[in-house]
Amino acid sequence: MSKDTRTDPGPFAPHGADSHDLIRVLGARENNLKDVSIEIPKRRLTVFTGVSGSGKSSLVFDTIAAESQRLINETYSSFVQGFMPTLARPEVDVLEGLTTAIIVDQQRMGADPRSTVGTATDANAMLRILFSRLGEPHIGPPSAYAFNVPSVSASGAITVERGAKKAVKATFNRTGGMCVRCEGRGTVSDIDLTQLYDDSKSLDEGAITIPGYGSDGWNMRLYKESGLVDPAKPIRRYTKKELHDFLHHEPTRMKIAGINMTYEGLIPRIQKSMLSKDKEAMQPHIRAFVDRAVTFAACPECEGTRLGEGARSSKIGRISIADACAMQISDLAEWVRGLDEPSVAPLLSALRQTLDSFVEIGLGYLALDRPAGTLSGGEAQRVKMIRHLGSSLTDVTYVFDEPTAGLHPHDIQRMNDLLLRLRDKGNTVLVVEHKPETIVIADHVVDLGPGAGTGGGSVCFEGTVEELRNGGTVTGRHFDDRAKVKETPREPTGTLEIRGASANNLRDVDVDIPLGVLVVVTGVAGSGKSSLVHGSIPADEGVVSVDQAPIRGSRRSNPATYTGLLDPIRKAFAKANDVKPALFSANSEGACPTCNGAGVIYTDLAMMAGVATTCEDCEGKRFDASVLEYHLGGRDISEVLAMSVDEAGEFFGAGEAQTPAAQRILARLADVGLGYLTLGQPLTTLSGGERQRLKLATHMADKGGVYVLDEPTTGLHLADVEQLLGLLDRLVDSGKSVIVVEHHQAVMAHADWIIDLGPGAGHDGGRLVFEGTPADLVAARSTLTGEHLAAYVGA
Repeated sequence: MSKDTRTDPGPFAPHGADSHDLIRVLGARENNLKDVSIEIPKRRLTVFTGVSGSGKSSLVFDTIAAESQRLINETYSSFVQGFMPTLARPEVDVLEGLTTAIIVDQQRMGADPRSTVGTATDANAMLRILFSRLGEPHIGPPSAYAFNVPSVSASGAITVERGAKKAVKATFNRTGGMCVRCEGRGTVSDIDLTQLYDDSKSLDEGAITIPGYGSDGWNMRLYKESGLVDPAKPIRRYTKKELHDFLHHEPTRMKIAGINMTYEGLIPRIQKSMLSKDKEAMQPHIRAFVDRAVTFAACPECEGTRLGEGARSSKIGRISIADACAMQISDLAEWVRGLDEPSVAPLLSALRQTLDSFVEIGLGYLALDRPAGTLSGGEAQRVKMIRHLGSSLTDVTYVFDEPTAGLHPHDIQRMNDLLLRLRDKGNTVLVVEHKPETIVIADHVVDLGPGAGTGGGSVCFEGTVEELRNGGTVTGRHFDDRAKVKETPREPTGTLEIRGASANNLRDVDVDIPLGVLVVVTGVAGSGKSSLVHGSIPADEGVVSVDQAPIRGSRRSNPATYTGLLDPIRKAFAKANDVKPALFSANSEGACPTCNGAGVIYTDLAMMAGVATTCEDCEGKRFDASVLEYHLGGRDISEVLAMSVDEAGEFFGAGEAQTPAAQRILARLADVGLGYLTLGQPLTTLSGGERQRLKLATHMADKGGVYVLDEPTTGLHLADVEQLLGLLDRLVDSGKSVIVVEHHQAVMAHADWIIDLGPGAGHDGGRLVFEGTPADLVAARSTLTGEHLAAYVGA
């Protein structure tokens, strides 16, 4: 280490500083941390670096931030704690000097359709108050403008005096502004009956077209032999009662071929058996059927605004609250700036500040009615920041997880300014980051490693950025890495034509995407990249789309189960021990009977916060003791699942444990840079970038000819980007077409072809501003991307 801040606070603390100016961590052992002891200066910006899996998040989030939140939760009453998540004390000997930790992470916001950008911040609440004061006609309190508050049929009249203005008489809704038809969702769903059956045929002729309803199956026999409809009559000739019994009949017990079965209408039956299931867990042909059969459309009553007629009728000038929420936020900020009403001056000032924060943070292209669940991880993190930018709190510890994720190089400087502003207000700012553009503004850098997983977990360096450059660590050696522009791009083998693309903010874009090469689609955040790639490229069998969306699954799901790796592992154990493969599944016969294979016991303490404790019988190994007596290559199944991908690759590559099927899957995981993950690590603990690379490893065995990736460098260390570029090259060289939405300049420089959208975001974007080779983009410098790429490669 170049500097030991444990004995010398140096420039970080004022004269006469003592331990009150430091966060002291002694003996941290959470996850892969190896007895880490460190002192972090308060009221400074500290950036934590290191390769993926080196222990950054374990130290910052799982130790420092987790203990701060746990201690704060303990100050609440037992009753209040009962509504809070259970937080166990981290594995650490001493934590001193903690302040209130506010975590601003990339966890996506809830997918509830009633959750929007406006409701996730204070903007929507302030707009409701504004319209309840200035809206004409006046329809009631702020809740009358809220699509999350149900309406009632009762109504009345109210007379409102506005100073010297004429009194206004209006009918109003006594409670909320929710649209009754769609219940505040903005959309209504319907089942397309033509996708369920062919009404020109009878049941005997196989009229039902739902997967699993073949002519000889029990599902079809249930309807044919129910006695409620004539199986020989075409469905279009059913009487009104027959059609009701066929589609909507309530559950009824009956015997079919001597077997007791429950008959119910076709619609409620498929709603329960298919439509209520997690789409991610469905077989592809079932998922395709659900996509065809269920249609979503804007609510015809509220036209997608989620609001009732009363809320839509009340306006300030010509603008209703629905109009305001649908505006691009940068435009809404201008509209609010034009309002001058002394009676609500403080409210207008606060609303302007919030809306300006959106613009300042690079989210001015959003609208307040944008569903929160549609935001990317980076967008979600920046929306969460809005709450804190105007906060009066000081001496708070803000914890950020790669705040530059999803940001174009042009926008990173604005993010840096915001981080520095939080610091300058007297707060401690802790940032986990890989981008040199943000690392360079740090007051203090902590580099963890040297490797990942069991090869990491140690502090390799503490000091300034300049000292990091000369510190000899992996991060220091790669800090000033710059990729070179590809001199001889590959020749395309064909083109994918896109004509008149107009999804979201796209302006009738015509573009030919070259096939058989590496194509990078870039542009500032909100310029239309994802709209072009995901909204215009047909999702057919030849296209493999790999994004960062959460992987559906319980806490029992892990890389071994998700990739199918556990199947050959179970078979190898079963063959070596001459027993059933099911014994080696913690979700099946091999599960510990005490914890049912969960590894922990969950205890509900009623009004007190529940606790999760390691199962004493299996000691968290999840398997029955008898199962652990079976070995393969000297290891039991729990020991294998505790291995990293790299360790397992060696284990299954030689000797008694040699298993080619497992080896192939493990090689793909290593190829995408996940060699440090343990096979049994819960999927819920993976970052967005790790999830995407896990999906990519799974899809690499697919036969698809076109791979579409969404910012695959998210969460990747500088040293790992080169490995990713090698993987993309191998995909292209194997005959694949690779289309990458990306901001990282190293990926742009390595591309064969670049498609740049812009010039700005939202309605200022959506146009094709450049297409060509990276060398041409650098030479032209005609776009923001071109300027930054030229600076990056030193041209």
